[in-house]
Amino acid sequence: MKQVKLIFLITFLCTLAHHSLLAQHKIVVKGTSFGTESAAILPGADQGQLYLSLLKGKKVALITNQTGVLTQKNNLHLVDFLMENDITIQKIFVPEHGFRGNADAGEVIKNDIDKETGIPLVSLYGSNKKPSPEALMDVDVLIFDFQDVGLRFYTYISTMHYVMEACAEQGKPLIILDRPNPNADYIDGPMLDPKYRSFVGMHEIPVIHGLTMGELAQMINGEGWLKNKVKADITVIPVANWDHSMPYSLPVKPSPNLPNDISIRLYPSLCFFEGTDISVGRGTYFPFQVYGAPDPKYGEFTFTPKSIQGMSKHPPHEDQLCYGTDLREEPLSHQFTLSYLLEMYQKSGKKEKFFNNFFDKLAGTDQLRKDILAGKSAAEIKASWKPALDKYKTMRQKYLLYK
Repeated sequence: MKQVKLIFLITFLCTLAHHSLLAQHKIVVKGTSFGTESAAILPGADQGQLYLSLLKGKKVALITNQTGVLTQKNNLHLVDFLMENDITIQKIFVPEHGFRGNADAGEVIKNDIDKETGIPLVSLYGSNKKPSPEALMDVDVLIFDFQDVGLRFYTYISTMHYVMEACAEQGKPLIILDRPNPNADYIDGPMLDPKYRSFVGMHEIPVIHGLTMGELAQMINGEGWLKNKVKADITVIPVANWDHSMPYSLPVKPSPNLPNDISIRLYPSLCFFEGTDISVGRGTYFPFQVYGAPDPKYGEFTFTPKSIQGMSKHPPHEDQLCYGTDLREEPLSHQFTLSYLLEMYQKSGKKEKFFNNFFDKLAGTDQLRKDILAGKSAAEIKASWKPALDKYKTMRQKYLLYK
């Protein structure tokens, strides 16, 4: 924690200088597509003055993908920035969707060589989700930089867990370049039941957890969630000019089927459909902004999923006309709701056959499915989550890096 506090002091001083510069030159920083105007939000990667000195003369491994960009340098990738600053990059560990972010959900990622830089790529998705001791032997320090979207089942946080565990076991320091969470303004959803722990739910947190990756890393360490309760040596480079109440428009889409701000805001409400036969628009250019299935009873809006390279090669209901609902005009203030799920469950008339084997893993519990089958309302279901959410919110306070 001393290290984190030191980084914060440096960040605070740099932020003061930044504001002074803005005032001196009368720079107007335009707002994001959420319609706000404020000082430039600076992700950790944009603050090289806070971490380059920690890398000089070291053999560095990165854990990153297409989202690891410097927003103040025209989205220059972190790899290019480090190479420009003569940092030795030994290898890049890559998560689900690959280094360039164009692999399908669930598609196996293989070891490779990055064609543009010649740097070895080591897969952390598939059979090998954790850096091996051998892979870390020629590494002095690791840097973790991903754009997360703030949901328990978004697998970048599971990758971070295994990286932290490997670093702790092998005595390697880990620098986390923090980024804003675009769903950080609220907390909701069922808590994970440990019996349903999986790669899409590793931590006893709610679906919408209200943490950045840096904050979650501190929670993983602090709550002893790593194997054998080991603790990773982490340094968080925090975001400047941002807090949990502030919206954030992502500079790069975080994965193939979250292409814009509204899809990211709707993702918590629509992702449970992935545990059913209902399409969320994979195979269209507006995924996670619509939902439907091949039956007119589901709604008047229609769409036809197609194979789209780099987004969805074999989407559910491929080449079938789907009927449902279009949410593309939903406001960006949208927060998690069970209404879409309950609506389609009732329209389906399928009862328990509405759900597939993936649903309980996504929910992190079998209780949500049981409550829906029992005919409980959204209000009743959400009320049952409140005691656990209240307890979580109290625990969460210990790990917040932003107000």
